[in-house]
Amino acid sequence: MNQELLRIVDNIARDKNIDKESIFVDLEEAMISAVRKHFSDLESEIVVRIDRDSGKVVAFRDEQPIDIRRLGRIPAQTAKQVMIQKIRADERDSIYTEFVQRKGQLISGAVVRYEGGTLIINLDHWTEGFMPKGEQIMGQTHRPGERIRCLILDVKETASQVKIILSRTHPDFIRRLFESEVPEIAESIIEIRALAREAGYRSKVAVTSYDDKVDPVGACVGVRGSRIKNIVDELGGEKIDIVRWNDSSQVLVANALMPAKVSEIALCFELGRATVVVDEDQLSLAIGKHGQNVRLAARLSGWDIDILTPDEYNLGIERLAAAVKTVEGADDVLVDKLIALGIISVLDLDDVGPEPLVGELSLDPDFAERLVRGADQAAKMMAVESERKQAEKELAEQAGQVDAQKKDQEE
Repeated sequence: MNQELLRIVDNIARDKNIDKESIFVDLEEAMISAVRKHFSDLESEIVVRIDRDSGKVVAFRDEQPIDIRRLGRIPAQTAKQVMIQKIRADERDSIYTEFVQRKGQLISGAVVRYEGGTLIINLDHWTEGFMPKGEQIMGQTHRPGERIRCLILDVKETASQVKIILSRTHPDFIRRLFESEVPEIAESIIEIRALAREAGYRSKVAVTSYDDKVDPVGACVGVRGSRIKNIVDELGGEKIDIVRWNDSSQVLVANALMPAKVSEIALCFELGRATVVVDEDQLSLAIGKHGQNVRLAARLSGWDIDILTPDEYNLGIERLAAAVKTVEGADDVLVDKLIALGIISVLDLDDVGPEPLVGELSLDPDFAERLVRGADQAAKMMAVESERKQAEKELAEQAGQVDAQKKDQEE
C-alpha cells in the first residue's frame, strides 16, 4: 500500500502540475481531520507523518500511536473530502502561478464551445480559457475542435476557479504574431515602435531596424509576402500596413498616412495637431473608408491629424492673415511666424491662446491678447457665415423637393 500511495502522489503531481510536497502535506492534513472526526476531539494534539521515500504513514494522538486504518468509513470519507478540496486549491494555485507568468504571451488552444457569446478554449488537458465577445474578431466564427492562437490578456483568481481571459483583438496580439513570424523582431534587430489597430479591418505597424543592412519593412513582409501573409491569414484577412518609423514627427505622420501621398504638413505642438495637405485625388485615400486610414495614422503617430486640400489650406491661411492684419502692428512676417508654429487658421489661433505667442514669439502680452481676440471675432463670423450657407442649402433642397412633388402631381 505504501508504494501505491507514492505512485498515486506521483501521478497527481504530474497530471495536475502540483508540487509533490504540497500533496504530501495535504494528505497529512486530511488524515488529521479524519482522526479528529473519529475521536470527536478538537483539543488533543494530532500528528500524522508520511515518509516521503517509503510512503509509510504514522499517526499520534497526544504522542500515543494510533492505527488510522481502523478509523472507519465516516472518518475516511472526511479525509477524502478534505483531500479533494485541498488538491483543487493546489491545482488552482498551480494554474494561476503558471499562467500569470505567461500574461501577454501567445497561446494555442482548441475551441470547445460558445457560452452566451463567450468562446471557451481548451488550453491543455485541465485548463480552459475564456474569450469574451468583445475580444473576438468581428465576423469570425470558430468550430469546435478548431485550433486557434490567442493572447493571454488577463488571469484572475476566484474562489472556485482561475479565469484565463484570452483576446484576438488586442493590439499586442498582432505584436506577438510578428515576433513569432519575423525572427529579426524576436532577436531585437527590428523593433515595433508603434501599433494601431481596428480589429478585423485594418492595422498599422511602425517598425525600425537597428542594423543598417536589414530593411525593417522588407523583413516584416517577407519573400513574396510570405511572412505578412501568414499573419493576415491568422487574422482572417485583416489588412496590415507596415510603415517605417521615424523620429521626425513630420516624416512619421506622412509615413503613417500611406498609401496616400502627402504634399505638406504643418505641426502645431501646442495643440498636438498635424495639419496635412493632400491633393484632391489623394483625399479619399488619405481619409480612408469611414475615416479609418486617418484614425489609425493619428493613433500610430500620436498626433491629431486634420486632412485638407490645397484650396482649403490656402483659404485658411488667407483668413488668418486677414484677421491678424486687422490688429495694429501686425504684418506678413508675423503671419509667417504663426504658420511656422503650425497655426494655419483663425480657429487654431483662438485655441492656442496668447501664452504660447508670448513664450515662443516673444510678443507683448497685450499685443498677443489683441491677436487672439481678433481671431475669436473672425471665428465667430465664420460660424455665422457657415450657418447662413447651411440654411440656404436646406431651403434650396426643400424648394427642390416641392418642385419635384408639383411635377409629379402634374404628370
